[in-house]
Amino acid sequence: MTSLIDRPNTALVVVDVQNDVVANAHERDAVVANISALVDKARDADVAVVWVQHSDDDLVEESPGWQLVPELQPLESEPVVRKHYGDSFEDTSLEAELAARGIGRVIVAGAQTDACIRATLHGAFVRGYDTTLVSDAHTTEDFSDYGLPPADKVIAHTNMYWSWQAGPDRTAAVVETEAVEFGGQNP
Repeated sequence: MTSLIDRPNTALVVVDVQNDVVANAHERDAVVANISALVDKARDADVAVVWVQHSDDDLVEESPGWQLVPELQPLESEPVVRKHYGDSFEDTSLEAELAARGIGRVIVAGAQTDACIRATLHGAFVRGYDTTLVSDAHTTEDFSDYGLPPADKVIAHTNMYWSWQAGPDRTAAVVETEAVEFGGQNP
């Protein structure tokens, strides 16, 4: 039901699953395994997989920490979008990549829940995309030493509030990895 015209297709957007980003992430291995299963499922359904890599002063492009985790590697045909802001759409080629593929629905997975995942979800939704968060395929570090909730609570809260997101002519949803249905086009 996207508000974007002539954009019936779906993409899996994998955000910032980079060595240093997920090194200390909550349930890192389980989340990476779920993302891997999503990538396989998307590829089997001939659905676009778009990769996003963050860089900043602490996460230098081309450094070992900046690289995607070894378990997840893009195919040559899959775009890799480089970003410098939390929202994967902000000052990047993501919108152009999605538009070129007729994509109006994004399924989002990756890291970090409390930063780039939330920013990307909101960025997609306000731009008119149907936006699905995969509840067990995103993660973050535990910042409770700084007075924040533990990582599992941040993840649970994000899953809860995204399931309540609403707006005209577009949908928001939260589903588990097993329940993700790609198909080449939106229902």
